[in-house]
Amino acid sequence: MTTAQVQTQAAPPKNLLGKIAIVTGGSRGIGAAIAARLAAQGATVFITYARSKESAEKVAAAITLAGGKAIAVQANVASAADNQALVAQVAKHGKIDILVNNAGVFEGGSIEAVSIDQYERVFDTNVRGVAVTTMPALPQMNGGGRIIHISSVAARAIAPGFGFYSATKAALDALTRAWAQDLGKRGITVNSVSPGTTLTEMLEAGLPEAAKQTYVSKTALGRLGEPDDIAAVVAFLAGPDGLWMNGKVLEADGGLAV
Repeated sequence: MTTAQVQTQAAPPKNLLGKIAIVTGGSRGIGAAIAARLAAQGATVFITYARSKESAEKVAAAITLAGGKAIAVQANVASAADNQALVAQVAKHGKIDILVNNAGVFEGGSIEAVSIDQYERVFDTNVRGVAVTTMPALPQMNGGGRIIHISSVAARAIAPGFGFYSATKAALDALTRAWAQDLGKRGITVNSVSPGTTLTEMLEAGLPEAAKQTYVSKTALGRLGEPDDIAAVVAFLAGPDGLWMNGKVLEADGGLAV
């Protein structure tokens, strides 16, 4: 996300002033848009990245130039040690109010073609990564905090070759409902946002134009999603208006999976 993109977004309400947020995988795409939106609403945002330091620092710099507060931190979501170090760094600034588990990977293929190595990579990031990020964060999270998972409509609208990926997102939705029950006594809400087909660098690189047009034709609003569309839903859940939402999976897909 460029400085111009951050600056040209409509100014949202400053209803997250004084809040501290972590957005995993915030160096590009949906994660970068979420980080920018939360910062625009007043939160101090810690953006994590596994390898793309330059991209993460560009996102943080753009947010800062737009008047927000953002810090890029290296942390592989699947590494318990990295996440413990992340939480220790964030704790120097205060308690955590918002945790957005956005980092994820996709590796497709039919069960006849995929390998156990692919299974392990996808589950290590998409499921284990959410657990080893959330668990050390909980002792440093304020009562009334918000945990928001980025899932996918692929959790229920499963396509050929999506087996491992869809299974990880279905697991994430199950964790959402279970953790909402576990953490309700602390006033911490846990919700999932499930994007439909959303225009990101990954999608642009891997989806042929004909396939994009197929998804457009199947989407009630007649277009593909933008990262900002997803960021707006996350910001709602993170803000005061999302207080009574808990244990829910919100499909943000423009009417793709109706």
